[in-house]
This record gives sequence, C-alpha cells and structure tokens, in this order.
Amino acid sequence: MFRNVLMICATLAVSGCGAAYISPDVAAKDDGSVQVVPLSAATISTANRSRYRPKQIPAVFFQNAGGAGSLRGAGALPEPVQEQQRRPVALETRIPPAVPQAPYEIGVGDVVLLATKSGRGTVEQLSGLLAAQNSRQGYTVQDDGAIAIPDVGRIQLSGLTLQEAENAVFQSLVENQIDPSFSLEISQFNSKRVSVGGAVAQPTIAPITLTSLTLDQALSAAGGINSKDMDFATVRIYRDGDLYQIPLSEYLRRGDLQKTRLIAGDSVFVDTEFQLEKAQAYFAEQITLAQVRQSSRVQALNELQAEVALRRASLNEARSNFQALAELDAVNRDYVYLSGEVNQPGRFKLPFERQATLADALYEGGGFNTNTGDPSQIYVLRGVARGDQVTAYHLDARNVVNLVRATKLQMRPNDIIFVAEQPVTRWNRVVQQIVPSLITFGAAAVLN
Repeated sequence: MFRNVLMICATLAVSGCGAAYISPDVAAKDDGSVQVVPLSAATISTANRSRYRPKQIPAVFFQNAGGAGSLRGAGALPEPVQEQQRRPVALETRIPPAVPQAPYEIGVGDVVLLATKSGRGTVEQLSGLLAAQNSRQGYTVQDDGAIAIPDVGRIQLSGLTLQEAENAVFQSLVENQIDPSFSLEISQFNSKRVSVGGAVAQPTIAPITLTSLTLDQALSAAGGINSKDMDFATVRIYRDGDLYQIPLSEYLRRGDLQKTRLIAGDSVFVDTEFQLEKAQAYFAEQITLAQVRQSSRVQALNELQAEVALRRASLNEARSNFQALAELDAVNRDYVYLSGEVNQPGRFKLPFERQATLADALYEGGGFNTNTGDPSQIYVLRGVARGDQVTAYHLDARNVVNLVRATKLQMRPNDIIFVAEQPVTRWNRVVQQIVPSLITFGAAAVLN
C-alpha cells in the first residue's frame, strides 16, 4: 500500500513538471526589437501621426438617381402676341403755368371781314373793296402777315389786336382817300390752334378765338374722353418743349384744372397707360401658354420618374453586389486583430471613410473579460513597415479614467490588441492542466 502511494506522488511530480503552462505576456527586449510605450497624450499624438487613409467605399454609394435638375422644360414656346400691360404707379400732377388773359392777336391764316352799315340798316360790304374778295367775303392774312385790298395795297395785321388792326386799316383808307366808315371782324380763326388726341372720341384741332380756350372746352370739342379705365388715364399737355400731366381722376375732381387756359401751339393728349382689353387678351394668352408649359412639365415629370426608377434600381443593384462581396470577404479590407482575454478574439474590420480608435475595436466585440483579463495590461502592438521592430502601446485601465485615451488612439492596419491575463487566471489554468493528469495517473496506480 505504501508503495502505491509513493508511486502516485512520483507520478504527480512528473505530471506536474510535464504540464507546464506558458502564459502569454508582453515584455520589452534588450535588442530594441520590442519597445513598450505607455499611452499618454504625447505618445498618442505620435502614434496617430503615421499616415493612413481609410478604405474608400465605391462611388456608387455617393450617387443618386437624379432629381429636378434633370427635368426638361417645355421647349421653345411661341412668342407672345399680346404685350403685357403693366399697371402704372401713381401719376404725378404737373400743372402748366397760368396764362394771363390777353386780347386776341391776329395771325397768319386768319380771315378778316370789312363791312359797313347801309341806310336800310343792313350790313353791306364796303363799295370799291369787293374786287379781290373770296367766297367767304373776307381777307386772309397771308404768310407775310398782311392783307391785300385793291386800290389800297397791303396792310400788316399779323400780331395786332382787333382794335389795332382797325386803326391800321383806317389809316390806310384815309391815306388812299377812301371813306373810312367800316367795321373789322374776324370771320375765321386759323392762326392759333390746339391739337387734341389720344383717348378721345374724335381727335380734332380746336381753334383759339376771341375768348380763351380752356382744357374742358378742348376735350369737349374732341367729343370727350373715351377711356374705360378712368383710374389710370392722364391728360398730358405739351407746351414749348415741356410736358405737363394731370391724372384724369384729379382732373375730374378739381374744377380749376378743367378751366386750365390753353395757348396756341399746345397739344393735348389723353393717355391711357393701362388698356383693359389688351390686358385681358394678354393674360388669356399667358394662361394658355402656362397650360402648355404645365402639360409639358407633367409629361417630362413622368419621363423623369421612370428614368429615376431605372437609375435607382441600377444603383441599388450595384450596392447590393458590393455588400455581398464584402460579406463573402471578397473585398480588400484593413483589419485589426484582437487576442488575449477579450470576449471575442478575432479580427476587427477597419471602417470605410473614417478612422477607428482603440475603443472602437476593443468594444465592438464586447470588450475584454473582466474576470480573467488584467485591466492594467492592455496593449496595442504595432509593427513598422520594414524591419522587425514592434511598438507596444501600453494602457493601464485600472484607473477607468485612462480608458478615455482608448478613444483617441487611432488604429492602423494589422495592429494587434492584446489583453493579458490576471495572475489568478494563470494559476487556475495551471491547475486545470494538472488535475486531469493527477486523476488519470492516480487511477492507474491504484489499479496496479
């Protein structure tokens, strides 16, 4: 019996020596091939300084199926026939200067009549002065400003008032020894006129007679104002190169404006800046053109929707193909590897288009095992592009505040994240290797 016990003890010793458990660890080497660097703000800045451009996703993920910018228009439309009528702004009232009352002055083109009273009380034409009379039985002031009387000669009357003209004729008759019993009248007023046009019933030429011609009289001579839009019509007066205007509403409201005295050479024009008929025709035409545009845009929109649907289907197919290739690991990717006391050892795919940090890679798979892992021994192993040198960035997470540094350290392709085991974990694993051997050899010894 004692012999068997000794044999079991010997077996245990031998088994214990053969079940040596080798715990992985990170340690610096004297030859400088492995350098352990504690994570700090300075070392993180140095580590992040290494050049790395994340993988780019295909351009198809940035494309869209199109939009309103691809919408074609209605094409060339016919030019509008009607002109747009714009409603004017409020018109300014500019009244012409007042004209003083003055006697009528005979002018070129006026017709004067010489007459006497007979004994029978009728007006007879002066005997001896009828030889050159016209059908109107008067004398026309010719272009030189004079009238021609037979046996008397030419008498200048232009620019003279009626009284002054009588004096001139009287003097000429006396000089020619002719009985000066006569009267002088103006039978036709042709030298001083005012033109009236625009929105009036009958554009005309209104003469200025012995009495002054007022604005309302001139418009009445033209048959009155003919405008349906009284709010936007104006009466304009052109005089000596100046333009005056009186809004029609103001003209109808003020009697003094209606009695504006006109002078020879004035032009009166009733301007209707907004014509309702033309405006209605214009807007009717615009409505038709708008309907044409609308129908064309509806058709174009339907075509665009069909085109967008085809583009969207093509884009979705291309994206789906890429995602399938990525799931099959047929796409070139960058990886970071996790080992040690992590919950899910394996590889972490570096994302497209952005930088990933230590925290991203470590906690993407659930972090590290707090029961077996040593929070004071978290390492990021990074090799150089050429050579065998390895830099081990050491994170001591016993103070949880230090985990903030994990969110700032950027990962690089082929980095290895290693979490060491706790001392008790190392001992437990040694025991787990020894116990089966003890049971096996002990049972064999007892049986023998």
